Amino acid sequence: MTVSNTSKRRQPSLAQLRAFSAVAEHLHFRDAAAAIGMSQPALSGAVAALEETLGVTLLERTTRKVLLSPAGERLAVRAKAVLEEVVALLEEAEAVRAPFTGALRLGVIPTVAPYLLPTVLRLVHDRYPDLDLQVHEEQTANLLEGLTTGRLDLLLLAVPLRVPGVVELPLFDEDFVLVTPLGHPLGGRSGIPREALRELNLLLLDEGHCLRDQALDICREAGVGGREGTPVTTTAAGLSTLVQLVAGGLGVTLLPRTAVRVETTRSDRLLTGYFSEPAPTRRIALAMRTGAARRAEYQELAAALREALRPLPVRVLGGDRPAPAVR
Repeated sequence: MTVSNTSKRRQPSLAQLRAFSAVAEHLHFRDAAAAIGMSQPALSGAVAALEETLGVTLLERTTRKVLLSPAGERLAVRAKAVLEEVVALLEEAEAVRAPFTGALRLGVIPTVAPYLLPTVLRLVHDRYPDLDLQVHEEQTANLLEGLTTGRLDLLLLAVPLRVPGVVELPLFDEDFVLVTPLGHPLGGRSGIPREALRELNLLLLDEGHCLRDQALDICREAGVGGREGTPVTTTAAGLSTLVQLVAGGLGVTLLPRTAVRVETTRSDRLLTGYFSEPAPTRRIALAMRTGAARRAEYQELAAALREALRPLPVRVLGGDRPAPAVR
């Protein structure tokens, strides 16, 4: 049997690759050590051992900062890929051993988390007691980055996403309603035409929130203007602040139905108006990686969630319906 020179070489350990990958990401030994729960001397030793094993210099160290060498730039990509494959291997083994056990890292957008998480957490507690659910609230772009890199396992967010490599499991559609200050002519009305938005001072969330983009799409449908719609002079980081601005008389806003009970009961200076059919809507779904090792579990969880969400003011969907274009 012929043994190649490659097979005779010393092999780097996962600890060495993990240490180098952390330094490559943070470009700082202390921050990298904290990120992976390793002491700084141990991390420095692991990186030095990796350099010795590979026979190349990975880092350029100065008194002020750490830089990747040209070889380090190339090998950091390889190291990250190896670590991601190891994570996938462990997930596959965990899924084979027992469904709905171990950790499940769920990412949720801020305009969903306060209103759906009570239902999600109750369902997981009652039906899947051995599942270690870990919740991460972030904006859509960060959630998708986390899903595609393996930092997150499953997302709960508004769709359609139209992202390659991501599969959507639709849960429900919900209408938007118009929230106005007390005394507003549209407050408490039903059958409000979308065209009424042309004359309103609409308050929106900050850039980066998908709900802001959905509101602008609704404005565009109503003929308010181009992609940016009506000029926005006041924004907020969250729906709670947005609703308080409305209560203070600064304008009106759009809320998804699931948020209405939580947000509008905090003030007696708010009224809710309802649009004429078809009302503007958004669709909420779970999203997973294509070919996820726990695909069957996520599909079962989606089915269980649809049933658990029926008491909410939403239209629950079947699991095989495609995501529609934003109306």
